[in-house]
Amino acid sequence: MGDKGSDAEIAEALEIARSASGEREIDLDSEEAKAGAESSTEPEPKAEPEESEDERAAVDPATLKSRKAFARRQWRRRWLAWRYLIVGTLVIALLLGGIWAVYFSTWLQVKGTSVHGSMKMTSAKQVVEFAAVPVGEPLATADLEAVQVRVLNGLPMVRSVNVSREWPDKIRVDVTERTPVAVVSIGGRLRALDETGTVFWDYKKAPRGLPMVNTVTGTNSDALREAAAVASALPADLAKSVDHVEVTTVDSISLELRNDKRVVWGSSAQSDTKADVLVALMKAEPDVARYDVSVPGQPVTSKSVG
Repeated sequence: MGDKGSDAEIAEALEIARSASGEREIDLDSEEAKAGAESSTEPEPKAEPEESEDERAAVDPATLKSRKAFARRQWRRRWLAWRYLIVGTLVIALLLGGIWAVYFSTWLQVKGTSVHGSMKMTSAKQVVEFAAVPVGEPLATADLEAVQVRVLNGLPMVRSVNVSREWPDKIRVDVTERTPVAVVSIGGRLRALDETGTVFWDYKKAPRGLPMVNTVTGTNSDALREAAAVASALPADLAKSVDHVEVTTVDSISLELRNDKRVVWGSSAQSDTKADVLVALMKAEPDVARYDVSVPGQPVTSKSVG
């Protein structure tokens, strides 16, 4: 009886222990589940928003100033690199445009000739004709020297020619005519003679005021050059009183005056001084028949021509 009672008590105690142990497991599971559920449903922490420019400026103005300075330096470097490229491109474009305008466009092509100068023996029409300027060619490449040569060869009365470009589309020709200082008879023709001894113009009748040139040795270039040098040195009033210049040799030249007086001139050297001395002698001794100014520092006069 006693044994059965004790066995029953032991079994009851075990049952109580098992019950307590099961409840504990259930409670633990419940708490852990709750903890797991709570951890799974807990929201993730939000990312902090980036600071705006104003916030950064408000917070750290020194840093913002440094960043702006850096940005400006970067922009300046980029602009310098682009600036050289832009300037170079513009220069090349201008050069190409200028080359095209000068050599290929119709804007700067030769379209005519303008003639300038005081002309008595020739006309602008004659100058244009002999100049033969090539119309339609680029003005920049026009052969100015060729134009000059054509005018000088075609018009002997022209002493000098200056040819230049008259932009945008013309060739300018400045003409200087020869000035006659004497008249020479060559082959039955009366020809004008300038100060260089060049024959350049025909006269039907010898003009008043110009002396004639007579050469004993013929009308060779040396004789004409010496006679022209003497005639060109005569003042206008004195030249009108000279009938002719007589050239025996280049060192023996004389003037025959219209009043039958004679002037021994010698060579053409010092002709300006000789002309001044002769004018003074004619005023001082108007009644003499012969004046010798071949040595202008020692002039001689005589009553007879011989």
